[in-house]
Amino acid sequence: MRLSTKGRFAVTAMIDVALREKLGPVPLSDIAERQQISLSYLEQMFSKLRHQGLVTSTRGPGGGYTLGLRADAITVADIIGAVEDTPPKISPETMSSTPDMAQDLWDTMNAKVLDFMQSVTLRNLVLDQLAKGVKIEQKPAPNRGVFKKPVHQTVRTNAPNSVFALGQSLLARG
Repeated sequence: MRLSTKGRFAVTAMIDVALREKLGPVPLSDIAERQQISLSYLEQMFSKLRHQGLVTSTRGPGGGYTLGLRADAITVADIIGAVEDTPPKISPETMSSTPDMAQDLWDTMNAKVLDFMQSVTLRNLVLDQLAKGVKIEQKPAPNRGVFKKPVHQTVRTNAPNSVFALGQSLLARG
């Protein structure tokens, strides 16, 4: 079976998004850092995933990607089919113009692989990762709006509050 790296990376990135979906949109830069995948490669993949409705994007500060469907509605076949130019298939290494005597074998294997990939949901993969003990870091939510009122903290100092107070404190010292 010849699955490209693109399909493997897409499944890995989607698991990453699904693990962190409750924390809000997941930036591609964070996925690139955690999974050691090129950011430009991720951008190309997520463009295709978004086009298929598997993810949605949020722009601006605090933006990123979230799942477009529930995790139990997205299968591995959906993810790989979205990013690959052709669906994954098992085929003999050499293609010739003569009919392959084992074509029935390849067709049956392709059907079995496709059935398996359609039976594995993103939710299954997330639960597997959680069962293995994957830790999800809790990042503070970014400031998501210009209208959010800033929190003022009072500053207490021991310094004099005027030139006259400064002069008196210097005279008192001696």
